[in-house]
Amino acid sequence: MDKKKVVVTGGTGYIASWIVRDLLKEGHEVRTTVRKLKDEEKYLHLLNLEKKYEGTLKIYEADLVKAGSFDQAIEGADYVIHTASPFSVDRHLDPRKDLLEPAVLGTINVLEGVNRSKTVKRVVLTSSLAAIYGDNRDMRDLGIEAFDESMWNTTSSLKNNPYSYSKTMAEKKAWEIAGQQDRWELVTIHPGFVFGPSLSKRVDATSIDTLRRLLSGAFRTGVPHLEYVFSDIRDIATGHIRATFTEEARGRYIIANENGSFLKMVKIIKQYYGKQYKLPIGKVPKPIVWAIAPMIGLSRQYIKNNVGYTLKADNSRSINELKMSYRSLETTLIDHIEQLKKDELL
Repeated sequence: MDKKKVVVTGGTGYIASWIVRDLLKEGHEVRTTVRKLKDEEKYLHLLNLEKKYEGTLKIYEADLVKAGSFDQAIEGADYVIHTASPFSVDRHLDPRKDLLEPAVLGTINVLEGVNRSKTVKRVVLTSSLAAIYGDNRDMRDLGIEAFDESMWNTTSSLKNNPYSYSKTMAEKKAWEIAGQQDRWELVTIHPGFVFGPSLSKRVDATSIDTLRRLLSGAFRTGVPHLEYVFSDIRDIATGHIRATFTEEARGRYIIANENGSFLKMVKIIKQYYGKQYKLPIGKVPKPIVWAIAPMIGLSRQYIKNNVGYTLKADNSRSINELKMSYRSLETTLIDHIEQLKKDELL
């Protein structure tokens, strides 16, 4: 493969770090952005990866909500992979200020930088399954067997699933901007609930925090029957890179595999580790979860629309067009736990 100049925004992130790693391994010139250059500790793992692989790494400072701050990194680049976006389900956040505005403004600022660059051929945007559906019950209400890339989240708002709403609005804005020009192409990637080994020792990613809490006994008394579609962090990185370099790639791609619940995760972990961790002992009935929802940081509307419903996603488009093959949830979880153990984070 020819060596290319590829920008990865938000390079210290859980997903972005793996994308940077794989691009460096392939020998590309990688440009990544961080919030503050002076916080070298947060991107030290990326500097160490550059020493290990053939590619080169340049790090730039950029702010999602600051117009023009991505321009220097993007100038002269061949491709841009935009991963930087706030991810949190903390109900104490201001949905508009902390989720919607950074997601949408960040997308606008990056894509305006792409428009000014004159060299970028394609932008790959990290979207989410959250931009395809709002609540698990949507699948039943629509009378479908699985969500696919033709569908959009129409049920989320600033009051209901604000994170999902922010991802939906950011992606819609990206398609709007892309449609106003014909020099560069847009492809979007849609992961599910992400697990898998982290390349840094940071534990502030929601997925990593969730697994650590699951293992440490935070849900010991039981968990609700909430289904997800799971993604391996390494598969997501592969999906982004194939979407970047596969000339025929078009539109939206679900990069996720197995569906299941926390109880499925617990079963897998018990098979490998026995009673080593303080795992949930069973399922909490939906009426009880509904009653205590405000005390555990969830809205009763969320419980009503998500607990007890099956969730599936059709990943055949990624398999057929990006030639994706997927790791099992078992492999994902065991590799992730072993990384946490190795880094003394459990």
